[in-house]
Amino acid sequence: MKSKIILILSISFIVFMIFLLFFYLIKGDSSRWQVALGGVLVSALPIFLLFTKVNPFPISLIVGYYIFLFSSLFLGSIEDFYNRFKWWDAVLHFYKGIFMGFVGISLYKLFIATRIQARISKWIIFLFVLSISVNATVLWEVYEFLGDLTFTHTMQSGGNTDTMYDIIIGMISGLLTAIYSMKRREKL
Repeated sequence: MKSKIILILSISFIVFMIFLLFFYLIKGDSSRWQVALGGVLVSALPIFLLFTKVNPFPISLIVGYYIFLFSSLFLGSIEDFYNRFKWWDAVLHFYKGIFMGFVGISLYKLFIATRIQARISKWIIFLFVLSISVNATVLWEVYEFLGDLTFTHTMQSGGNTDTMYDIIIGMISGLLTAIYSMKRREKL
């Protein structure tokens, strides 16, 4: 059942992005068709997880992934929410910090045997979840920097100030998720 839901979500989003790719390719809008092409590639990731036979992520996290893709790629870049609403970037960085914290929780449950989990310090769980979230935030900012350096010049419209705000927001939301994981250790 879980595999079917993931497959339906993935294929639906891929088809949507392929439609946008050709639509903007025909219109000659190079910025938007490139975003749609990227959307096709990143939306296939959950399908690759199906082939690994070990998908540690619950359906809610997969749905959260597609909500993030839709919000950042379609609404943010294609529909220009990043420029129309100055708060849009901050909201997505906050969401991403929480989302990646829950990815960290799922990875913890995958890599740490159930019989050992009760003996793991709550501070180790806290640091692991926080590290996953903060590292994802930093890697995203590196991606934005390299993207601006080589292709777009629009990803870090606020320069260093934008980068620092994004990192701080990602750290705060990652910190909240890490605190949650530490407090709910027995129920993870």
